[in-house]
Amino acid sequence: MIQEREELGSKTFGIIITILSVFAFIGAFFIINWLSIADIEYNSQYLTVLLIMIPLWHFGISKTNLTRFYRAKDTAIILIESFLFILTGTGILAIIISLLKLDQVNFYILLVFASVEFILLNLIIILSYRYHKNLLSKGLNTRNIILIADENCVDFIERLFLHKEWGFRIVTIISESEIISEIFSSRVKVIQNTQSLAYLIKSHVVDEVFYCKNDINQAEIKKLVFACEEIGVVFRLQSAFFQMPATKTHLSYYNEVPFLTFINTPANKDAHQWKFVVDIVASFLILLIWSPILLLIVIAIKLTSRGPVIFKQKRVGLRGREFNIYKFRTMVQDAEKLRPLLEAQNEMDGPVFKIKKDPRITAVGKILRKTGLDEVPQFFNVLKGDMSLVGPRPPLPSEVAQYQRWQLRRLSMRPGITCIWQIAPNRNNITFDEWMKLDLQYIDSWSLKIDFMLLIKTIQTVAKGSGQ
Repeated sequence: MIQEREELGSKTFGIIITILSVFAFIGAFFIINWLSIADIEYNSQYLTVLLIMIPLWHFGISKTNLTRFYRAKDTAIILIESFLFILTGTGILAIIISLLKLDQVNFYILLVFASVEFILLNLIIILSYRYHKNLLSKGLNTRNIILIADENCVDFIERLFLHKEWGFRIVTIISESEIISEIFSSRVKVIQNTQSLAYLIKSHVVDEVFYCKNDINQAEIKKLVFACEEIGVVFRLQSAFFQMPATKTHLSYYNEVPFLTFINTPANKDAHQWKFVVDIVASFLILLIWSPILLLIVIAIKLTSRGPVIFKQKRVGLRGREFNIYKFRTMVQDAEKLRPLLEAQNEMDGPVFKIKKDPRITAVGKILRKTGLDEVPQFFNVLKGDMSLVGPRPPLPSEVAQYQRWQLRRLSMRPGITCIWQIAPNRNNITFDEWMKLDLQYIDSWSLKIDFMLLIKTIQTVAKGSGQ
């Protein structure tokens, strides 16, 4: 799918959204009073929050894709991006309110504000998209393009004709393929000689040239690029060489020297930044909200068994980096030393060790594992940057030493507290190879949407108490 980005009035758009956010905040105050949810009165603290919110919202919206128009983008993606923006922004605002001790600000205001803002934000963005798409489908703001193609490009050309809302109008197709000529000559001019390109882009209104041939002829491409550069026409190169399985391609520059980069892990920098922000904010809020329960767990562990409350263990993280993972201790002291005596009872294949009824687990430990509360200290690992909320579970160094080469790719992404394996219905009976394949599936298809869905499903899994 084409994801060509156009920053159509993004600064103005950001200002409009910021102004609407101010009205949403003021509106939240009146909505709560009207619904009698809470007895609140306007005071200077609300004005302080409003003045903090304006630059925060304006800065935040400028760092997202929400004010940038894409020629092809699903409504579902817009909804998810706006939800993550509002969740993060409201969370940061709540933290600032707590730090400044603005105790007269009612937190119902923030909840209602976030809801109203979500509706207004999506309304203006979706309506703007529909307006732009309507213009494109009517032939306005279109890009005139010339295609240099072979028979492998038939499907792509068909999609360009089908999706008029993408805003591309094919002026000419240059191709020696009889199949291309047979299929498209009735709809657009088809010629054979690429030498005609220089004349075509000079005598016609042409915005871009698409080169879509499997066999890359470097000498030919140099001439074509030079012809386009002379008069400022955009040249785009596509090839099956860039479509290697599970590999994404982009051009990088090092001191103005270009390198074509192949990467088989997610490379969306904006999405990664949002993932990092959500990780930090969510982890901080979870630890803050759960602090009374964490204190009770600490007391329970201390009173029922000897040893430290927190169990630290060496794990392997991003690309082989080792770090200490934190968990509430659920086993007897020095449980690792007893493991060799239990190796014969291991119920997992591969290098992983797991026993359903491990005799080393304490009474409190059974409850913590059943509810998943033993994992809560890992939110400190997230705050430290060793882990993420969602990602492949960090393995032991001894397990990594036994990995097959293809399994090492699961270390190419920051490890997480939960992942696909964690919420699988048969996770306690899954084979080691299946576990590895699920992690690689997550890496290959990663998006913020998938992370959000996995977090929701993890909460459901924990509620069911299916842990061991």
